Amino acid sequence: MSEWVESPLSQLATFQKGRKVDTSPFNGDGYAPYLGASGLEGGDDGFAATRLAVIAKSTDTLMLWDGERSGLVGYGRQGVVASTVSKLSPSDKVEPKYLYYALSERFDWIQHRRTGTGVPHVPKDLGRLLKLRYPKQRTDQQRIATILSGIDSAIEKTEALIAKYQQIKAGLMHDLFTRGVLPNGQLRPPRDQAPKLYQETAIGWIPREWRILDCSAVLDSIADGPFGSNLKTEHYVVDPGVRVVRLQNVTEYQYNDTDRAFVSDRHAAYLIRNKIVGGDVLIAGLGEERYPVGRACTYPENLPPAINKADCFRARCIAELMHNKFLMLFLNSELARQQIRRYEQGVTRPRINTGNLKRLVVCVPELTEQVAFISMFESAQAAIRTQQSIVENLKSQKFGLMHDLLTGKVPVKVEEPEVVDG
Repeated sequence: MSEWVESPLSQLATFQKGRKVDTSPFNGDGYAPYLGASGLEGGDDGFAATRLAVIAKSTDTLMLWDGERSGLVGYGRQGVVASTVSKLSPSDKVEPKYLYYALSERFDWIQHRRTGTGVPHVPKDLGRLLKLRYPKQRTDQQRIATILSGIDSAIEKTEALIAKYQQIKAGLMHDLFTRGVLPNGQLRPPRDQAPKLYQETAIGWIPREWRILDCSAVLDSIADGPFGSNLKTEHYVVDPGVRVVRLQNVTEYQYNDTDRAFVSDRHAAYLIRNKIVGGDVLIAGLGEERYPVGRACTYPENLPPAINKADCFRARCIAELMHNKFLMLFLNSELARQQIRRYEQGVTRPRINTGNLKRLVVCVPELTEQVAFISMFESAQAAIRTQQSIVENLKSQKFGLMHDLLTGKVPVKVEEPEVVDG
């Protein structure tokens, strides 16, 4: 087993903080990629002038120095270092990528030692405060970095596959709501090939067999969450009671169960009008930049009954006219989105109320065709969930390995992860 040593960060890397320079959304002569908070993670921060700038090489580790996520590190980026970022160039004691992983593993440690009353900062004497363990032999450092890089590569490839499947699903949903499904399970021919199969309506061209109704005509009930004193902060409990469905739980097509809140059983009984059960449609009455108003999902069948919070609507359809899940799919479609935009209120955060939601015009295929919609959607969604589960498992594996491999406390022999074949 390799000998392990410990050194302060100042002996393993030299620090150089970025400078303020001219920036531009466009590339040009004398400009290079600008490496700010987004650039650390491979995002796009635009471009910056290289004159008098701090320039990062691909072997440097970049650390976000200022802001809520200060301590976040990135690697393998080349370009102009932003003024909120510091460049850490490795010494000859440590492999460049090993240094990156060692600092990444200490993110929480750095976060807990941030300074500043307004905008938080990495402590100025981080080089003295933070001590890192590492194998004395650089070949052992390389092996550890290779193992972790292999997992990162598998995660990146799987996330790319998820993005591909998301695009396929988006194309499928567009086709379903413009062409529908024939009894044989195939999409109808496009309108330019078979114009007699289609009709022009207030919401556009749709299959001739479909009906057009106001949303109010297909709803058995719709309820906003309780307002004012009926549901306040003091009503929430720490111990699990009855779930409260909030806006952050409602994403397009899928319920997000990672953010949970509860009220007591006693208070939930008082809010019986707001009860939610499996299969109910959940609709966001409030939106923001990344999360559109009117987005919808269904409440999972495997979760216990819940109640909805204000601005989070619960809807149920008349079973003889429409399946709940079909309404959910429609609300996430462009046919609904273009109508919702006309009813939006508010400047900073668009909102819609239940009255205007009931005024939406919905397309109503036969129930059998709705079932075909739902089946095709669920097949596409299942493929995405499978890959998302793989990513979660890989991230969990990496989290455990980082501590074991980067401390040397537990020798770990790991097979290289299987790379997803897209």
